[in-house]
Amino acid sequence: MSSPRLGRVPPRPFPGRPGRPRRADKPEPAPPETCTASSAETGSQGRPADAPPAGRRASKAARAAVLGQPRLLASDEAALYVGVSSWTLRSLGAAGIIPRVRVPLPNGGELRKVLYDRADLDRLIEAWKESRP
Repeated sequence: MSSPRLGRVPPRPFPGRPGRPRRADKPEPAPPETCTASSAETGSQGRPADAPPAGRRASKAARAAVLGQPRLLASDEAALYVGVSSWTLRSLGAAGIIPRVRVPLPNGGELRKVLYDRADLDRLIEAWKESRP
């Protein structure tokens, strides 16, 4: 004969969904204008008033808007640029068809991130176009 479970209280439902709370979506910053800023639009340090304070880094989207398109691409970005999978791009790099950029470090090593030059990718695409019959 089993005894009934005394004193057991059913669990209360969790108020909301468990997990880390999500941040509110921030609106995307407007692209910077190409004209020079007037003295009324610049702050006391000679930079635009809407620029991030000194010592703080701008977001990746803001840096890309200021710098245009980066010259060095990571393997996933380069694969999207060329239109092949990242594994195909790695195979092309291992075969020596496309060179990877090696960034030296001060201790004599090199950066482990695989980077590809946009100019090399453009030359590869042009070579593929010329090799077609």
